[in-house]
Amino acid sequence: MQLSLFREIIVDNFAGGGGASTGIEMATGLSVDIAINHDPAAIAMHKANHPDTEHYCESVWDVDPVKAVRGRKVGLAWFSPDCKHFSKAKGGKPVEKKIRGLAWIAVKWAIAVKPRVIILENVEEFKTWGPLDEKGYPDKSQKGKTFNSFVKSLEALGYEVEFKELRACDYGAPTIRKRFFMIARCDGRPIVWPKPTHGDPNSLQVHAGKLQPWRTASEIIDWDIGTPSIFERKKPLSENTMRRIARGIKKFVIENKEPFIAPVKPTACSFLSSYYTETTKNEVRGLGLDEPLHSITAGGNRFALVSAYIMQNFSSSVGQKLKEPLWAVTAVNKASLVSAFLTKYYGTDVGQRLTEPLHTVTTKDRFGLVTVHGQNYQIMDIGMRMLQPHELFAAQGFPDNYIIDRDFTGKQYPKKEQVARCGNAVPPPFAEALVRANLPELCIEKKGVAM
Repeated sequence: MQLSLFREIIVDNFAGGGGASTGIEMATGLSVDIAINHDPAAIAMHKANHPDTEHYCESVWDVDPVKAVRGRKVGLAWFSPDCKHFSKAKGGKPVEKKIRGLAWIAVKWAIAVKPRVIILENVEEFKTWGPLDEKGYPDKSQKGKTFNSFVKSLEALGYEVEFKELRACDYGAPTIRKRFFMIARCDGRPIVWPKPTHGDPNSLQVHAGKLQPWRTASEIIDWDIGTPSIFERKKPLSENTMRRIARGIKKFVIENKEPFIAPVKPTACSFLSSYYTETTKNEVRGLGLDEPLHSITAGGNRFALVSAYIMQNFSSSVGQKLKEPLWAVTAVNKASLVSAFLTKYYGTDVGQRLTEPLHTVTTKDRFGLVTVHGQNYQIMDIGMRMLQPHELFAAQGFPDNYIIDRDFTGKQYPKKEQVARCGNAVPPPFAEALVRANLPELCIEKKGVAM
């Protein structure tokens, strides 16, 4: 590999599957120069997508910064240390001190090679970083003490330090994922926080054309896959899953004045069911397809696409075409499906009030949706499937051509590993926006936008 001693290099510590590296490349037009990660599977995916990068498959603590950079100046060092020992999603288990202290590697690099700009990404709770008690739990009385020491260490090395929480949906990724970012720089230039490019479709800024509307979950759905019937499965769904589907249909289809009409051949109203733990008996963990996807985690796929297939409930009509609000969340759905009540087609019970929880989904063709405005529809079937890895990567803001199903040798990745790489990844639009704001001298012109 030919080295340039004059060009500043970029280093991605904790590189994972390549989210930050991809965003940096989107901004600079170049692969990151060095990527470090202890996980062979992560490095293998990174190599497949960033073949020009120099890869270190070892612990960040075992890499000597001086030897790695080989006399080159470091323009940017990116750090995304393991976040699970800070995240509230971890639960009540004791934390590992070794993993919780990984962020100190940024100070090691600052001492050894003085990167001009340091960017660190983590969960919001990173600011609570403090000592552990004798049982291995965070000591609440010393909450944030280690974090403050970390910041002061960088400042003592000549860095200006600022930190802020940003949401991926505000920068063009169709996910609400929120992350903590710290920027430290030692070149005397100001730290710049990128201005949002997208916003709430109902906001004045979007209506005035100053911001684009948030990208939505509907954009990342691969509608060609379809949603198999929940009633024709070899292994029946669990009672909890059926209950979750029922509550979702009640909220997103029956009680929704403008349900999302999926762009599939049979008329279907769709939503996403979320498999995160519900906190109350009647809580609906899901979301409509006209909003950004909820955060994706490395703990497994938590999202399922549910479609209620409907037909008009009178014999002389085969239905009507419905405007598809797929690409613009502000589009008005002209097919008014105003639900009146849900009818059951078995026993002597003629229906139920919509103020009640939906009765248990039992078997196919048992429920009918009766609507007003002269157009009656009934639910003929309900379909569900888990979101696929390529849809989840799209939700994080990865480009369509990003390789996720095989490594650089051609070895196939199982879906579970693909999802893990996705959940751990930094949404690339985050990295692109931060690098463009703070290192414009290293960036290329953004496509379609004059710099």
